[in-house]
Amino acid sequence: MKQIINTQAAPEAIGPYNQATIHRGTVYVSGQIAIDPISNEWVGGSIEKETHRVLKNIEAVLAASGSDLSLVLHCSIFVKDIGDYPVINEIYSEYFPSQTAPARALVEVSALPKGALVEMTVVAALKE
Repeated sequence: MKQIINTQAAPEAIGPYNQATIHRGTVYVSGQIAIDPISNEWVGGSIEKETHRVLKNIEAVLAASGSDLSLVLHCSIFVKDIGDYPVINEIYSEYFPSQTAPARALVEVSALPKGALVEMTVVAALKE
């Protein structure tokens, strides 16, 4: 059975989906862009600012799900400009230390919702 997760600590979905679902001890977090959960407004402007906001949104959804960043198994990152790869890596490493970092994919895409520069989605285990 699938459990639906939605929290006010993360941005509302901007389409027909939920922030996360849980099935058999695994959390599937929907793609997050740099939307402030309080104002529900996009807070873009720089890859640094967006990357931090996206990771904080993911943290909030994971917390509401009964998980956290240390339990992330896989992260998919979509970027508007592959040239932002080094900056994203630097910020990403603040949230995911290399010795315990999850598996990951990072791909350049032609466009993201709301003109975002970066979007991330994760799959995580639940806390035992």
